[in-house]
Amino acid sequence: MDWKQKRVSAEAVIQRLRPGMRVFLSTGPAEPRTLVNQLMVTQSSNLQDLELIQLLSLADAISLKNLQSHKFRLKTFFSGWVADEAIAAGHVDLIPCYLSRIPALLEKRKIRVDAVFVQITPPDPNGFSSLGVSVDVARLAMEQASLAVGEINPWVPRTLGDTFVPISDFDMLVESDMPPVTFERPMVDPVFDLIATNMEPLIMDGSCLAFSIGPLFEAVGRRLTGKQHLGIHSPFFSDALMDLVNSGAVTNRYKERFRRKSIASYAFGTVCLLKWIEQNPLIEFQPVDKVFDPLNIGLNPRFVSIIAARQVDITGRIALHTGLGNIASGPAEVLALISGSQISNEGCTIFGFPSRTAEGRPNITISIEGLKNRFDFREGVDFVVTEFGVASLKGLTLRERAQALIEIAHPEDRVDLIGAAKAERILYPDQIYLPESAHSYPLQINACRKFKGGAEVRFRPIRPSDEEDMRRLFYRFSDEAVYYRYFSTLQAMPHTRMQTYVNVDWSQVMSIVGVVGAPGEGVIIAEARYLLDPDGQWAELAFVVDESYQRLGISTYLFQLLVRLARERSLKGFWADVLSTNTAMIKIFKNSGMKIVMTAVDGICHFRIPFEA
Repeated sequence: MDWKQKRVSAEAVIQRLRPGMRVFLSTGPAEPRTLVNQLMVTQSSNLQDLELIQLLSLADAISLKNLQSHKFRLKTFFSGWVADEAIAAGHVDLIPCYLSRIPALLEKRKIRVDAVFVQITPPDPNGFSSLGVSVDVARLAMEQASLAVGEINPWVPRTLGDTFVPISDFDMLVESDMPPVTFERPMVDPVFDLIATNMEPLIMDGSCLAFSIGPLFEAVGRRLTGKQHLGIHSPFFSDALMDLVNSGAVTNRYKERFRRKSIASYAFGTVCLLKWIEQNPLIEFQPVDKVFDPLNIGLNPRFVSIIAARQVDITGRIALHTGLGNIASGPAEVLALISGSQISNEGCTIFGFPSRTAEGRPNITISIEGLKNRFDFREGVDFVVTEFGVASLKGLTLRERAQALIEIAHPEDRVDLIGAAKAERILYPDQIYLPESAHSYPLQINACRKFKGGAEVRFRPIRPSDEEDMRRLFYRFSDEAVYYRYFSTLQAMPHTRMQTYVNVDWSQVMSIVGVVGAPGEGVIIAEARYLLDPDGQWAELAFVVDESYQRLGISTYLFQLLVRLARERSLKGFWADVLSTNTAMIKIFKNSGMKIVMTAVDGICHFRIPFEA
């Protein structure tokens, strides 16, 4: 039978519906707009008590106003976009469910479908149409329905993957001249560029990424163009991912599932994106049970779930976005991504957001109780990133989590957070906090260097949350190393002493730590600092390096770094008292190429190191 003989008007399709029928609509940008618009405006008596089933509603045609009528109700599996408001108003029924389990619900008739409206491409010469930009559960719904209607849209890109359906599977066909739903690329506030800059080191070469749409992902995509062999296994494919693929950073070389292919279930973006995915062999579209299945996700090594958060409390509980613009950040969807990341070898989850709202309210709070779309699975939160830095939460106690998260809160919010955390007995009652240091923290000091034997060390300013790691560094020292550093035989480094050391007044002290291990995690193996003299012209210098990392050149590098930083602050020079038996430190000073003045008294060498040539 010639498929053209199945062409009918949208009005004819709507007349086939009967009261109480359950109608499946293809999702998001694949919404069959001609059919849905006709459904909304038709006042025929056969349109009573209908159930519309859609995985994600963009409310393009199914508006809040239409949802207030009694002729149909909408059932959705996702509370984002505009559906959140409609659910709260009682106009939409939410079905809490993992997206990967929806196909099984359809197969087992737990969710029944009587009619299907899906958007498709014109058929090819072999009689096959493509589902285009949305491949979720449409084919399964068609198998169950007694009425399958295809809305043929010439604007829809013909995509590759598990997207093709025989045109003979449709009972009726409607031709449409309405372009698919598209999304302009969001404007990126500079704060998101800072967040992306902080996030970029956490994503290693060979990582496999899950993305969504929004300013965070636009910014992160731009920061990742210098990476190598990235993979894409993402619910949503966007313009940012298109640019990332075009940059050459994406090869999908190390994926275990769909190797050398980027995969997604949906494409959300501009007209340019829709043209780019047209028969593009670099990307395949697969159903949600394959894309959202944690086991499929976890097969990919270094799987990184990047999630835009709304707020976080100081224990690591996350509040996700709600309402207009929210895509793929419901608790069920996030949990699927996190579960996959935890299964994945070297996988992780990264939550990013600005430290404050556009109205200036804090996004890091003492509690998120009462907020909608709350995600309480704090065990699955590996990294939280704001424009002020990265909080690595893996393996931390609640107290340590609070310290790490307060450090990346807006500086103006930290005093209140410290006070509230003390009141809740999350932080020590005697916890030190220097408000002026929050504003003067030298965030720009950030370096990475390889030393002898291939040891890679990252250098950054010390933070209050380094207290535990600095204590552990102290306890790794031999008695000799302790004596060299402190000129005494210290046996212990309790909280009361160490917290005064890691809470730095940056107007008087410069302290740099060396960290080994994965970015955002790692172990402190070195620390160097100078302390200004009362005259503000000279400074005392001190070093400490883990004995397992000595004689690699780390102390020399730290010395040179502190000299540069001190010169930038117009200091005249350093001085240091060194035991005469500490030959390694003496050698660093003598080999520095700088003018050295040394005097020795009672086994102690006093060095003065002026900065003038």
